[in-house]
Amino acid sequence: MSDIRVYVEEAPGQRTEIEGPTDMGLSLMELLKASGYPIQATCGGMALCATCHVEVLAGPALPEPEDAELDMLETLPVLFEGSRLSCQIRLTPRTDGLVLRLAPTGA
Repeated sequence: MSDIRVYVEEAPGQRTEIEGPTDMGLSLMELLKASGYPIQATCGGMALCATCHVEVLAGPALPEPEDAELDMLETLPVLFEGSRLSCQIRLTPRTDGLVLRLAPTGA
């Protein structure tokens, strides 16, 4: 089975499960957009705009962010302990069970 499950916390205690394939090289941002979430992704997934900012709440350990992602996160007015750019997280079997929350669009 090449599908994984990612959970989006809509409100405290309320999580929506979305499924995504791991064999297409998709990013978490692309899965969220395809699932109808309001991700702007102005830069098209190049880690240049931070409009796909998410907060990782739980789940498997992710690879450390690259310098470009860290640089972009530092420009945000509000950062969370689990802040990541969803365009920089690839869907792999290792991301199965990830729990995240979309960052507020004004943040």
